[in-house]
Amino acid sequence: MELSTLFLRTLEITLPVFAMVFIGIGLKRAGWIDQAFVATASMLVFKATLPTLLFFGLADADLEATLDPWMLSFFALATLASFAATWGWAILRVRRPLRGVYVQGAFRGNCGIVGLALAAGMYGDEGLSLGGLLLGVVILSYNVLSVIVLTAYQPRAEGAPKGIDWRSIFRHILTNPLILAVVVATPFAVYEVPLPPWLTTTGDYFASLTLPLALICIGATLSTRALKKGYRTSMSASLAKMVVVPAAATLLALTAGFTGPTLGVMFLFFASPTAAAAFVMAKAMGGDDILTANIIALTTLMASLTITLGAFGLRAAGLI
Repeated sequence: MELSTLFLRTLEITLPVFAMVFIGIGLKRAGWIDQAFVATASMLVFKATLPTLLFFGLADADLEATLDPWMLSFFALATLASFAATWGWAILRVRRPLRGVYVQGAFRGNCGIVGLALAAGMYGDEGLSLGGLLLGVVILSYNVLSVIVLTAYQPRAEGAPKGIDWRSIFRHILTNPLILAVVVATPFAVYEVPLPPWLTTTGDYFASLTLPLALICIGATLSTRALKKGYRTSMSASLAKMVVVPAAATLLALTAGFTGPTLGVMFLFFASPTAAAAFVMAKAMGGDDILTANIIALTTLMASLTITLGAFGLRAAGLI
């Protein structure tokens, strides 16, 4: 296959995802959607449509073909390594009050929306199944590690107790709708429990709202004004998230023997832009929400180029 044809096919997979983000920007600027819509739609995606998508994607999965404990273990170790590396860099080069937000922005990707959408576009149902399995690791690791680093640099009132509130962390993990969806769907996949056709069709209708709605909301939350503040720090975190981390993690995955769809889905997850949920968590824990918005905006804008070029390079080399 000619490289130009391969590049166009790669662009056909990535461009629709990022086009939806820019549509969200346009709708917000036109005044057709507002922050109230974004808040409601984001909650609907997080609590209902995305869990539904994960449930049906995993419940119908052929675990014998897709379940790979080594893949899950490797992704968890790579996430932990990227977290430790960015924290080490932040200690050396970032002002203390900004370190927690910097680290979260540099390692926490939007795998549940952008990564999953690209995996589905590139590999169809197999991509959804692999992505659904990885999301279990993603949700656990990203949330726990983010809370740890944000707590470490959280502004404290005089007399406030120090340390990490592990009870709160575990409560959030146990009640997370995405984790619950993965847990509930696993027995259906393990024991190959058939689902009624009417339920599957209804679930598909409802789950199909997830990706366009979530991508539009991401676009609507981007702020070009925020990019003007703290540009150097946000650019450093964005380059780490979109270039350094995915390049290093994908190279390690290749060295570990991963190829084909498994390597492709892991690359897409590693290369996903910073999760919009990072803004909510930073704001709730007293972090610099403007810097977080900067990082989310920059990584989302960079993703259309970095992911397309990365996927093209891997496909041209016959690795995915």
